[in-house]
Amino acid sequence: MWRRVLEKFTSYPARVKVAKTIIELGFRISGDGEIYCGPVKQSYQKIARALGVDRRVVKETVLSILRDSELREIFMFLKPSGPLLSEVAKQLGFSVIEIYADSEKPGILAKAASIVASENISIRQAVAEDPDLSPEPKLILVLERSPSGDALKRILEIEGVKKISVY
Repeated sequence: MWRRVLEKFTSYPARVKVAKTIIELGFRISGDGEIYCGPVKQSYQKIARALGVDRRVVKETVLSILRDSELREIFMFLKPSGPLLSEVAKQLGFSVIEIYADSEKPGILAKAASIVASENISIRQAVAEDPDLSPEPKLILVLERSPSGDALKRILEIEGVKKISVY
């Protein structure tokens, strides 16, 4: 999908910025060109102001997406993913592991989850950042409690894992 967006707007960096933000935030584009975050309508003006672009750039990005059948089918069904618990984990009494790894290696989430489960720790949330949208994608695990040092060592030993951060 991201490759298709880049192809579509290759000569328009501001439109790429708008499309990327719409994807990252899970905004949906309706058939009549309106932008929604869940049921809440978003104005072109406010999006433009937040991104530092002209309102017409937002409008033209939306219209270009709607004219492209492949992109239209994607953008019309996006949804926001909900709150990222890692941002409030400390306040909730949770622990967070950020795993930086080779995004091409399969099984990292499954292996890390298995290690955490072997310590009888519940995973409250798992979020894998898209390598096409994030310069340094990571897997974020929000846990009921902190894992042992041995568990962290075993996660670091998973093939493809480069580093981890724990907080």
